[in-house]
Amino acid sequence: MKRPGLLIGLGVLVILFFWGCSSYNTLVGADQTVKNAWSNVETNYQRRTDLYNSVIKTIEGSANFEKSTLKEVIEARAKATSVTVDVSDPKSLEAYQNAQAQLQGSFSRLMAVAEAYPDLKTTASFQGFQTQIEGTENRINVARQDYNATVQAYNLSVKTFPKVIFARMFGYTEKAFYKADPGSEKAPDIQFNIK
Repeated sequence: MKRPGLLIGLGVLVILFFWGCSSYNTLVGADQTVKNAWSNVETNYQRRTDLYNSVIKTIEGSANFEKSTLKEVIEARAKATSVTVDVSDPKSLEAYQNAQAQLQGSFSRLMAVAEAYPDLKTTASFQGFQTQIEGTENRINVARQDYNATVQAYNLSVKTFPKVIFARMFGYTEKAFYKADPGSEKAPDIQFNIK
């Protein structure tokens, strides 16, 4: 004697099991994609830090200028490299962004000071560093955009029905986007005081 209700119930359980496994695997894959994209962002920031280190050594060896500006860059570099990011924690991502913005700002001031030294400006290594830094900043921007694209796909996965059920069940939560630096939405005030 066959029990159609039991067979149907068992069939539904088997379908739910495989659907749950598929949803879980999709969430794991999306989470790993976000982590990989963040690693690419960190790799590009590391490249920038390495370049900054080389520029600092070149400037130290080639010019005698405002030591306070150099000290500010060195301190900002130390702070930027000491921040650890957990992509699931928006506050750690924000702290990282702030440290990187501070490093970039202090380095820009250092470059402005270094530009005032003709002997330094003409060295091939300094010119090469300037070109590499520009390329690195472009790489960082692309990596941040790629990271945000993977976060968007991940967040859609954990917030849309029916995957939201499994996301909550397995502890997958929304991840933070990489945001623009505060004040960057305003156009820079560029003035040419040519006389």
